[in-house]
Amino acid sequence: MTNVVEAYDHDVNETKERLSISVDSSVAEHARQAVADGRATSISAWVTEAMRRHGEHEARLRAAGDFIAEYEADHGVITAADMVSAKRRFAERAVVVRGRS
Repeated sequence: MTNVVEAYDHDVNETKERLSISVDSSVAEHARQAVADGRATSISAWVTEAMRRHGEHEARLRAAGDFIAEYEADHGVITAADMVSAKRRFAERAVVVRGRS
């Protein structure tokens, strides 16, 4: 797991942009608690890391969508039956490390 403090400090030379945002009170409390616990150097650091992770997550989703679109262009649309079949094959080959739940 990435240390939030290190991740923020890593980009210390990156140009910063001041934003004015409104967040739910519970979200603000999570940020304050992260700072109080030493998991973030500041609320700005906490928000920066959250926004970075969200941006990276969206980029992965776009890449997956692009991959699926390319696959379907070459092989046809993936059907519900294809997905059930793939899930069954993966389950048959899975190595159980812990007991099944």
